[in-house]
Amino acid sequence: MIKGLLRFIIAVIFILSGFVKAVDLVGFSFKMEEYFAPSVFNMPFLEKFALLFSIIVVVLELFLGFMLLLKLKLKFTLSALIALCIFFGFLTFYSAYFNVVTDCGCFGDAIKFTPWQSFIKDIVLLAGLIILFILYRKEFRKKDEYSSDHTKPSSGKFRYALLGLFSVIMIYIMAQGIMHEPLIDFRDYKIGTNIKSEKEKINKNPSEYKTFYSLKNQKTGEVLKVNQDDYIKETKYWAEGSPWKIEEGKNESVLTKEGYKSEIVKFKIEDPTGMDLTDEIINAPKAILVFSYHPKEIPADLIQKLEAKVSAQKGAVIYGVSTDQNTFKTIKNAMMDGTAIKTIARSNPFVVVLEKGKIVDKQPAKDYLK
Repeated sequence: MIKGLLRFIIAVIFILSGFVKAVDLVGFSFKMEEYFAPSVFNMPFLEKFALLFSIIVVVLELFLGFMLLLKLKLKFTLSALIALCIFFGFLTFYSAYFNVVTDCGCFGDAIKFTPWQSFIKDIVLLAGLIILFILYRKEFRKKDEYSSDHTKPSSGKFRYALLGLFSVIMIYIMAQGIMHEPLIDFRDYKIGTNIKSEKEKINKNPSEYKTFYSLKNQKTGEVLKVNQDDYIKETKYWAEGSPWKIEEGKNESVLTKEGYKSEIVKFKIEDPTGMDLTDEIINAPKAILVFSYHPKEIPADLIQKLEAKVSAQKGAVIYGVSTDQNTFKTIKNAMMDGTAIKTIARSNPFVVVLEKGKIVDKQPAKDYLK
């Protein structure tokens, strides 16, 4: 009873974790790119394979999780899941310890975990899998059938049929997310989101940060972390002749009050001169934005077709938003951080339509042009 319940819980966790990433594989691939970046593992040559690695990871989570649920090839399944947990544990520990990737993407955009929370989750799962391996060790057989009804061939066939059906459904969901838009959108930029309202909520309840100075006593060598308020209050830290000196490059900005959380906080669009266009866009009766996070990779004929179609929308505020101020030729260019664009767009290029700040439509360019 206990081992069956534990097996069910762990299997469901892996299936859910894989599912929320499967619906948005492109988004998960952006997270993989962060791990390959120079600031993390310094393997930028692997960035172009980020989507392939994402598919492999998600497929392993989904199918191993479902096989665990069905008790198929139990010894192999448990061994593979233990190896997967060790791999994830290494990534999350590295992220947490060195503070290089602030969200591992373990549950996509559905549930946000801090790096340390992700690491703890992986350790708990690993412990659970090891316990399962020990509890089920007597049931391991060379054949695929491990349950009490292994004498019934129809039982094994039925479970394999379920695995096949599950595979077809998951492949469709993954393909939909890669070629079009996620079937289920867990992002803050889903259709129906009012960016203007979200920004008002953020402004009313902002997150608060304090700077912590790293101070070193020049006489004793003692090092202290002092927040900005205490630093100002205590004259001994900054008065003339004080032995305390700020260590350059070691100051930290620490979150002291969690405000309204939303990715919309990064929605800031500027013209090439640096003038903020955000208010104009979210207050317009209709705005059409063409986003590109890799502008140099867009074929010239595709840009031409896109510009022609959006320009035909009379009365709309129209901008081409990218990381390069010379991307678009016949519509106005605007600038936005590449990471922020990836939060909005899952294809390159991508079209978003706003009405008074509300997202009413968003599509990959190839779908928009149909």
